[in-house]
Amino acid sequence: MRRRGIAAALPWIGPSLVLIAAVVAFPACYMVWTSTRDLSAYGQDRGNAGLTNYRTLFGISELGSVLAHTVVWVVGVVLITLVLSAALAQFLNKDFPGRTAVRMAILVPWAASVVMTTTIFYYMLDPDVGIANRFLVDIGLLDRGYGFTKQPTQAFLVAMGVAVFVSVPFTTYTILAGLQSIPAEIDEAGRVDGAGAWQRYRYLTLPQLRPAIAVATIINIINVFNSLPILQVITGSIAGFSADTTTTLTFKLIRQNQQIDTAAAMSVLNFALIIAVIAIYVRLVRPTREIDR
Repeated sequence: MRRRGIAAALPWIGPSLVLIAAVVAFPACYMVWTSTRDLSAYGQDRGNAGLTNYRTLFGISELGSVLAHTVVWVVGVVLITLVLSAALAQFLNKDFPGRTAVRMAILVPWAASVVMTTTIFYYMLDPDVGIANRFLVDIGLLDRGYGFTKQPTQAFLVAMGVAVFVSVPFTTYTILAGLQSIPAEIDEAGRVDGAGAWQRYRYLTLPQLRPAIAVATIINIINVFNSLPILQVITGSIAGFSADTTTTLTFKLIRQNQQIDTAAAMSVLNFALIIAVIAIYVRLVRPTREIDR
């Protein structure tokens, strides 16, 4: 019976399975295969390399700090984005004059080009011509322009701020959609029982938002983990790997060091890391479990 059911479903799910195999499975398998090849700087396959590329990758002395940067980058950006977006979504869920215009304005950072937005922030913070630096000097907070994007730590923090800025719109709308799907009777019942605003949000609203928050979190983890434009614009000119994540390290291995095969091994490690992170998150949060009512 079970086999007949699967056979009957195949014509319906077959196209989706073929698409998944073509778009996801084949590129992933090809990436793993490429990581075991000896590739020249121009991509010429010179034969099997075994695990040599992985040994070269793990022999990079800065790999540990790059992994630490990646953890700080992903956790910091995603967590701050979720907190700000939850507060903003709660505000936008209320009825006030001009709410539609405010909701539309929130979309601007998401609709704009990430590279363009990041470049604007980069030049705003330029120590010589940046308008933000000039403003801080004019009001007396700084004696002269400060190189916010010239030092690894400061530039990394600026990149995190930009990443939060461009991630908030999508996350806000995802959580807002979750808020609007919650029946008003639940909050009213909490009011009748004498629960305060924070108690109603924590014990009534937040559990109902778990699926929406889970979707926003997973998509943000994937986007932030693989984010290249923001870090490339803000920290790309900083020498070495002192402000890099695993994604920008992969880019530098290809563009600067011309180590295509080592970069392929880094891509496999990246893929394994993101799968592991999402699996752990889903396992711990379990967003699809039943909500107690």
